[in-house]
Amino acid sequence: MPSISLIAAAAAPTFTLPGIEFTGLAAPSRGASESSVWIVRIGPGTPGAPHRLTREEVIVAVEGRARATVGGIDYELEAGGAVIVPARTEFALANPYAEPFRAVAVLPVGGEAVMNGETFIPPWAQ
Repeated sequence: MPSISLIAAAAAPTFTLPGIEFTGLAAPSRGASESSVWIVRIGPGTPGAPHRLTREEVIVAVEGRARATVGGIDYELEAGGAVIVPARTEFALANPYAEPFRAVAVLPVGGEAVMNGETFIPPWAQ
């Protein structure tokens, strides 16, 4: 039987950037071998940070709404919807609205971010 990991909400690590909070759920450091999963919360009025990922990312909106810019095209992402970001495509997620936005994001293990010419594995996905 494979080993099973349970990540309690209180034990999940949190990482912050200005206006954004990432709560790491599944990741290799927490027992996952194929998918990294985290909750992202974007505060009202937070601009997006353009970046690319080396693997496909899926973002499922659970609360509020956000503006997803994928390959230079803007999309409105609302609770209950999802955006699938193809690998190596420039992407940004912004919250220009008055209410917070929350989503669940999934990235295959080993997926890297490319931002400002730097390639790295986001700490919430490690």
